[in-house]
Amino acid sequence: MILDQSLAEKFARIALGHVRREFPNKLDHVLEDGADAGTPRALHPIFYGSFDWHSCVHGYWMLARLLRLFPDFDSAGDIVMLFDDAFIEDKVADEAAYLTRLTAGGFERPYGWAWALMLSAELGREGDKSWARTFKPLEDAFVGRFFDYLPKLTYPIRAGTHGNTAFALVLADEYARAAGNEPLRRLFADRARRWFGNDRNAPAWEPSGDDFLSPTLIEALCMKRLLPADEFAPWFAAFLPDLAKREPAILFAPATVSDRSDGKIAHLDGVNLSRAWCMRALGADFGDAPERHIESALGHVAGEYAGEHWLASFAVLALDDSLDL
Repeated sequence: MILDQSLAEKFARIALGHVRREFPNKLDHVLEDGADAGTPRALHPIFYGSFDWHSCVHGYWMLARLLRLFPDFDSAGDIVMLFDDAFIEDKVADEAAYLTRLTAGGFERPYGWAWALMLSAELGREGDKSWARTFKPLEDAFVGRFFDYLPKLTYPIRAGTHGNTAFALVLADEYARAAGNEPLRRLFADRARRWFGNDRNAPAWEPSGDDFLSPTLIEALCMKRLLPADEFAPWFAAFLPDLAKREPAILFAPATVSDRSDGKIAHLDGVNLSRAWCMRALGADFGDAPERHIESALGHVAGEYAGEHWLASFAVLALDDSLDL
């Protein structure tokens, strides 16, 4: 299974159909007084679609990546027009201004922050980098938030949902590498060692009923990304010591999705795609488990908006062999 031009076109059309779809919408917005209500587009002039802010951000990330990988595919012109309209100074300034609200300190922390930096990294790989230069105020804001937040995070968040600390570090580290931000990478590595360095014999009590990440595998991938190879190898051997025996068995079995119209249950298609991504990126022997996980979810990235507004991005993570994550 590979990310070819035909599949890229399908994913791009899905994202182009929802990144500017304003409703339905689930806002992460604190009302400070009765006059503080606003529509998604009024609050977020770029990332107002895709049901929620973070899904819109990683929809844009996917479109940026597909445009770079397949610059001549049919959707290229539509993506360029979208980005030319979205990444202008006034709109970026308004998105950045939202972050200065007194009640916005925890806005999209850390999942949306990490995806915003992933988007910034991808825009920075584009030809003349004009979109990336315009996006810089948002990039700087989220880099600053990681520097402020991680030192005071005594305990990592291990849930298989948006708060997961390891997932945020994996994505944000991709940005830090692309940007050459070594202080940020050192912070990530230091915190990962403190949080996860003594973890052994992972029990893999997963998935939970609304997970879209594997807490076990994303932690392992985080450590692979942030530790030197000679430090990671013994850690991984102790973390999953019975991998050769296909244990923990739950990691090898795709999650069952009983109702894809239910937004939380539909998360489990994300578990299957993100597990496949982690397995492939870890480079360990998981047999045919990555392929079985992808097969279980790939046919369901569209059809029900509960998953359609975000799953294609996770399919790209699982299938893009050029993605060094």
